[in-house]
Parts: sequence; C-alpha cells; structure tokens
Amino acid sequence: MNAFPRRTGSPAVEPITLADALVHLRETADGGENDAYITGLIVVARMACEDRTERSLISTTWLVKLDEFPEVIELIRCPVIAVQSVQYLDADGVLQTLSDTLYTVDVSSEPARIVPVDVWPATQVGAINAVRVAFTAGYGVSGSSVPVPLKHWMLCALTYLYENRAGDIPEDFAAGLLGPFRTLGV
Repeated sequence: MNAFPRRTGSPAVEPITLADALVHLRETADGGENDAYITGLIVVARMACEDRTERSLISTTWLVKLDEFPEVIELIRCPVIAVQSVQYLDADGVLQTLSDTLYTVDVSSEPARIVPVDVWPATQVGAINAVRVAFTAGYGVSGSSVPVPLKHWMLCALTYLYENRAGDIPEDFAAGLLGPFRTLGV
C-alpha cells in the first residue's frame, strides 16, 4: 500500500548554491534583489525537481499516515535514509511506538519497504490515521551528494525561469510548479 508522505521538515541547504547558479547564469553577485530572486528560483527548481521525480534531494523528514497496517508499507519518497519511528493507535486508542525489532526496513529498494517481523499489531477499529511512519529521505546533507543530472536539470529550469520572467513558461513546466501543492486523489 502506498501512502503519500507529507514533508515535516525542510532541507538544511539547497542542492545548488547561489554561486553555482550565478556561474550557470553568467551573472555576478549583487548582494541585493537579483541575488534574492535567484535564491528563490533555486528553491522553485528544487521543489519542481523533487515533485517530478518523487525524490528528496537533500535529507528531509517526512510522515506517512495510514488508517491501518497494510501487509507492506511502501515509502514512495526516495531515497529513504532511515525510518525514525513506526507509531500506531492501539485497540484502546493510545498512541504506541513500535519497537524497531518488530519490523524490517528495506532502504535499498525503491520505494523503500517496511514489513513486520511477525505480524503487525492491531489498531483501533475505525481510527483515521491510526498508523504513522516518520522517516528521512534524501541523498545526504549537502549538495555534493545529489546526482549531477538532477542538479543540472535544476540549473536548466532556473535559467529558463530567470530568462523568461515575463511569464513565457511552457505550460507543462508551469503546471508542474503547482505539483507539490496539489491534493492527491482528488
């Protein structure tokens, strides 16, 4: 069962720096509005890249909520670095944290998977969001760990946005900028 994760943290850095972007744009730092504008475009390019690839580029925390335990929990935001916790509402509605000895995490697969060692515990009947999985996904804590093709895509997207700020942006790219904010399943 797939569940769409919700970002609970922000990356500490961006995959490309302002200096990287300035070199790519053949611009010089001005310490003012243009630098701030380019810095904003870096965030936009990262978010668009992450949305289109369903990946976290820099280590970021995520939360998946499910109404019950499926046979296999798939974490579709890749690459998963670690699972921090698996929590559930027990039969009495009390939030419990499952010992990590009671489940196995496969982070080498994409999507990453979590399976019980034996069986999942019973959850409160009819509870919404009875299962909660907190995890970290990303290529690491610095831009140097992000694959070069993804960073290059970001630079190309950033360049296009920078040079076409009057709004002449291809429809599929412009629509893609809204992707991280869409409500899935609607």
